[in-house]
Amino acid sequence: MMALHPKIIDLTLDRVWALLTALNNPQRALPPVIHIAGTNGKGSTQAMIRAGLEAAGHSVHAYTSPHLARFHERIRLAGDLITEEHLTQVLDDCYTANDGANITYFEITTCAALLAFARTTADYTLLEVGLGGRLDATNVIDDPALTIITPVSMDHEQFLGDTIGKIAGEKAGIIKRGVPCIVGPQHEDALDVIEAQAARLGAPVLAYGQHWHVGEDRGRLVYQDDTGLLDLDLPNLPGAHQIENAGMALAALRHLGMPDTAFDGAIRNAYWPARMQRLTGTSLNAVAPTVDLWLDGGHNPAAGNALAAHLKTLPDRPTHLICGMLNTKDVRGYLAPLAEVADTLTAVSIPGEANTLEASDTAQAAHDVGMTAKTAETVETALADIAATSPNARVLICGSLYLAGHVLRSVS
Repeated sequence: MMALHPKIIDLTLDRVWALLTALNNPQRALPPVIHIAGTNGKGSTQAMIRAGLEAAGHSVHAYTSPHLARFHERIRLAGDLITEEHLTQVLDDCYTANDGANITYFEITTCAALLAFARTTADYTLLEVGLGGRLDATNVIDDPALTIITPVSMDHEQFLGDTIGKIAGEKAGIIKRGVPCIVGPQHEDALDVIEAQAARLGAPVLAYGQHWHVGEDRGRLVYQDDTGLLDLDLPNLPGAHQIENAGMALAALRHLGMPDTAFDGAIRNAYWPARMQRLTGTSLNAVAPTVDLWLDGGHNPAAGNALAAHLKTLPDRPTHLICGMLNTKDVRGYLAPLAEVADTLTAVSIPGEANTLEASDTAQAAHDVGMTAKTAETVETALADIAATSPNARVLICGSLYLAGHVLRSVS
């Protein structure tokens, strides 16, 4: 499949439509679809919606990308990860139907997910956009039940545009005529673009700060909209930014008419790996048994700000970063807020990743924003070195979902 198209990313829907037609249009046979776009928080928001729907007794398909340890993570059928046998079957069916035509890896595997969803009974389908929205391979649902646009920030500028407004325009491409759109907290320029697109299509907008509100009050999550107030536990996914993600999930569940059990389930039961995930009982913990070890896959300036804000809320403890990033990212923008909370940074190259930023370049970027930085050959050697001088430290492995995936594969 990787050989069917030379480019990893080539945004257009023509190839997807051709393959879906050859497959007899499985996208038209899906359970009600909730389509999620945005720069930050898509995965966490999807995880909370799924947890809420399942707590209310519904079965849910879910599609996400990229995967961390195994491709199967991308496709969840009625609550369960797709099996090896089922995945092999739908991939084979798509490959045969495509008949050697030009198509990207993401496009053909997205079609495989849609085919698997169409062949399996469920109550809802959650589709997470891969990149952008307007030309993303998931943007083939004519009449979703709901669309959601999470916070938009600068990322993938080479594909989506060099301003917040341009990027928001690509994300807003998932909005459909007459279909309600839940909009998370946005930069003013992004909100203007999203609201204008929704107005052109007659799509009702349910926007943060206008139609619903969410925040923390005395250790509780408080959500309010026209239906009333919800007083809930804080999300079990750590970080202040998860309160906003929870707000979007609750707005979606409220719009779908879910009972109170769904709201509690969304907050308490959601699980999303590599988002401030605490690592315990792994081979890495054995390398540094007294270190407080964490893993996060955020990789853009907004993620860096959210991560730094969360680290400031944790108990005072020496904090060290082990960081590996892709060469397509705004490294200094990501690291600048973290310079305020980290004592040191050890840079690594991401193993097996062609687009890794060299460890020396990551270390130089860290120096440029005022951090004490050096390099290491591997995560393990970096961790051992930190533990030797600061055995009771907090260590955060961060900078890329690809690095997070490598870590999770190596410790599983």
